[in-house]
Amino acid sequence: VMIMGRHGSKHDINPSDVNYRANLWTLRQLGATHVLVTTACGSLKLELSPGDFAVVDQYIDRTCLRKRTFYKVSHIPQVRPFEPKVQQILEESCAELGLKCHPKVTTVTIEGPRFSTLAESRLYKSWGADIVNMTTVPEAQLAAELGLIYGALALVTDYDCWHESDDESVSVDLVMNR
Repeated sequence: VMIMGRHGSKHDINPSDVNYRANLWTLRQLGATHVLVTTACGSLKLELSPGDFAVVDQYIDRTCLRKRTFYKVSHIPQVRPFEPKVQQILEESCAELGLKCHPKVTTVTIEGPRFSTLAESRLYKSWGADIVNMTTVPEAQLAAELGLIYGALALVTDYDCWHESDDESVSVDLVMNR
């Protein structure tokens, strides 16, 4: 088992500046065959409450500044970017621990480090997305290029900004304190 903090030991690397390629390449060189990641996320659905967990099944890529490949030309299938067996294990593990877990969610990965605008949050909801985060892409596709089995467990920290009755707008302090 290897653990790597993608944002650095002091959480001082913003999502756009994380060297996802170096992180995954290093894990592979050290012999990793599976990559299990955690991600903080904002919920786009009322039933995905702060404190809940979610097993990511699909992503929508809204990033634009990140290096997305190890190669000049590489056509990697992404119909199932997250390994179904890993998803099942995550769901079963949450159940065994008595944690509320939502299976097969779709995340919108945004560039960051800023949070979504109200208009963006409403747009992502209209697309049928369940959560929004800042780190799943390009990690999932880079892992696929290296032949690494990839799974993601999201911790819901807030309701993003669409939840108009929420007294607490999404903020760094809110996310870090949950």
